[in-house]
Amino acid sequence: MEINKYVDLTNLSATATSKDIKKTCELAIKHQVKAVCINSSYVSYAKELLANTDVLVCTVVGFPLGANTTFSKVAEAQLSIDNGADEIDMVIHLGKVKEQDYQYIISELELMRLVVKNKILKVIIETALLTEEEIINLTKICDENAIDYIKTSTGFQGGATISNVELIKSHITGNLKIKASGKISTFLDAKNLIKAGADRIGTSKIEVLSNES
Repeated sequence: MEINKYVDLTNLSATATSKDIKKTCELAIKHQVKAVCINSSYVSYAKELLANTDVLVCTVVGFPLGANTTFSKVAEAQLSIDNGADEIDMVIHLGKVKEQDYQYIISELELMRLVVKNKILKVIIETALLTEEEIINLTKICDENAIDYIKTSTGFQGGATISNVELIKSHITGNLKIKASGKISTFLDAKNLIKAGADRIGTSKIEVLSNES
């Protein structure tokens, strides 16, 4: 299995420097991965480094907690797109999920979809902090509201599991895809998650790209 085209090679470290981002982009080009996923302050820099390649620039919004105002998320997404982002990974407001205020979640997704337009929008739901019912509810909401991908986690609160990917997959009836992210360290991890239903793999571990890992 060729894992590379499934992979968003990620560097979301709080201490990442321009030199670190350059290294991530160089590895992404070398291995021909799908995208690099970086913090929004580095979007324009990564776009320059990846010019004339097929590697996409992905950035995160409302990261890593998701409790930002909708206005701040929309503004960050718009600025990131203006700076060259091809894909937006947004963390939902988990407190609103716990309150069962799903209308808040839907309204936020609708506004994000408007600003992101034809760019790829991924929604991070942080499965490690959710009940099975909450995961199912959010899967259905994303599926019904023109979201491109539902993403399992930030990586700061647990990681992707086969059971959660299978659970999400079993409740998709439309075109929603799955990005498995967090604690994916080996080729076998990635392979098993793809087999379970993941369409994209988010990882900072370059070892994932080698079936000898």
